[in-house]
Amino acid sequence: MNFARINGATIHYRHRPTAGRPTVVFANSLGTDMRIWNEVERRLADDCTFVAFDKRGHGLSELGGAPQTILTHAADLAGLLDHLGVKRAVICGLSIGGVIAQCLYKTRSDLIEGLILCDTAAKIGTAEMWNGRINAALSEGIASFADDVMQKWFTPDFHKNRGEELAGYKTMLTRQDPAGYAAACAAIRDADFTATTAAINVPTLCIVGDQDGSTPPELVGSLARSIPAARFEVIAGAGHIPCVEQPERLAGLIRGFLNDMRRERK
Repeated sequence: MNFARINGATIHYRHRPTAGRPTVVFANSLGTDMRIWNEVERRLADDCTFVAFDKRGHGLSELGGAPQTILTHAADLAGLLDHLGVKRAVICGLSIGGVIAQCLYKTRSDLIEGLILCDTAAKIGTAEMWNGRINAALSEGIASFADDVMQKWFTPDFHKNRGEELAGYKTMLTRQDPAGYAAACAAIRDADFTATTAAINVPTLCIVGDQDGSTPPELVGSLARSIPAARFEVIAGAGHIPCVEQPERLAGLIRGFLNDMRRERK
């Protein structure tokens, strides 16, 4: 395991260099840790250098001092890439990870070679929704709404046929630090990049599961339309976490995107 002190918090990360290959950085969704990318990484082992990390307050990363904003998370990611000596990377962000990626483009575009925005939006949810989630996490615990989250994360087919994995990912969610989870909810609540997506000027791929209950296809499609020349792909048979439910399809889209970027540079 690897840890680095970034902006006053210890951040847990994984770095798997592959000489001569582009760097892809995986940024997780709310309530998960970097293990959600394992199957995608395995399928792309010969294609990329990987960086994955637990955002602060999740997994094995410290929460640090409050308040936490999307700017805080973007600064953490920038600090981690600087720590690793990564000059340019494709940022693949899922849900809040995609919001962090949009913020990083606004604040440190020098680090970004391309964007893969999975199951995310320029603005996610309402203040009322996020305040309710924060209150529940801190007063009743994450387990009090975990079953509802699982319905949004995974398709009925996953619930029916992959029960052991479902139980594992529910455990991943409920074992997150409630304070860290609530802080991330507040960061999402207060983030809005609708006014800046039109300024994104790097190759961008927007991806969504066709049964995503958190950021539905129409919302992610709207994000794609707001970014000049962005591609939009829908993954069949996936909810909010396609890296778990359809890793082969997601890895194929990432590989194709990287290949297209390589051809365009020639």
